[in-house]
Amino acid sequence: MTTHADPDAARLVTDLEAQERELVLPSLTHDDAWRLGCLLVGLARERDLPVVVDVRRGTQQLFHAARPGTVADNDTWVARKVRVVERFGASSYLVGQRARAKGTTFAEQHGLHVQEYAAHGGAFPLRVGGAGVVGVVTVSGLPQAEDHALVVEALRLFLARD
Repeated sequence: MTTHADPDAARLVTDLEAQERELVLPSLTHDDAWRLGCLLVGLARERDLPVVVDVRRGTQQLFHAARPGTVADNDTWVARKVRVVERFGASSYLVGQRARAKGTTFAEQHGLHVQEYAAHGGAFPLRVGGAGVVGVVTVSGLPQAEDHALVVEALRLFLARD
């Protein structure tokens, strides 16, 4: 069921696209993935957030941690969000908001099974300058905008420390 284009989503799309241009890594080594994952877990621990944190390079999972309050279903959400980033080369939140901005849903727009793909906030492409998208960092456990915001905050801190 298609609805009217959403101007709030259109503005959000612009902001999310700017984040993706901003948050480009110099590299993504195993150690980088470990440091980024630990940074995210540290933020979650400080705030007592019930999240799963996952960092991948290509198809290899380099970091995975589950905080208290999470369940196995969070891992399923991680996998579904990661598939969106891998397929579309953009954050899972951005992909979902692009559909919303056009007055439709991700499922209607792409015809992909919701059991396999989740265009909800929390998975963010890990871009390396000159190499493009090489991995994905994901948070699952909070409302989608908060999952996304936590990842963006961590990436900004990670880049500021390098």
